[in-house]
Amino acid sequence: MSQPSEYVTLVSSDGFEFILPRSCACVSGTIRRMLDPSSKFSEALTGRCVLENISGIVLEKVCEYFLYNEKNKEQSNVPDMEIPPELCLELLMAADYLDT
Repeated sequence: MSQPSEYVTLVSSDGFEFILPRSCACVSGTIRRMLDPSSKFSEALTGRCVLENISGIVLEKVCEYFLYNEKNKEQSNVPDMEIPPELCLELLMAADYLDT
């Protein structure tokens, strides 16, 4: 069996694609399970996760968080990310769905 790619593609409901390091995306329990090589999910083979219930603007912010989290995971006193108030509810719902 071949080694999984270092990068994964997350696709929003409206077709926007975000390519990011697998280690960042796997902060999400949902994405980690989708990409698990021992799973029978097609995402594990393709490295491409289509998230039908998350819009592009919300998924962009989620990806920004994944990268921010990875960059700052060894730090203390990390400032909060800027979150536009109009996205708060959708981001909470996405975080819940993504198990993040």
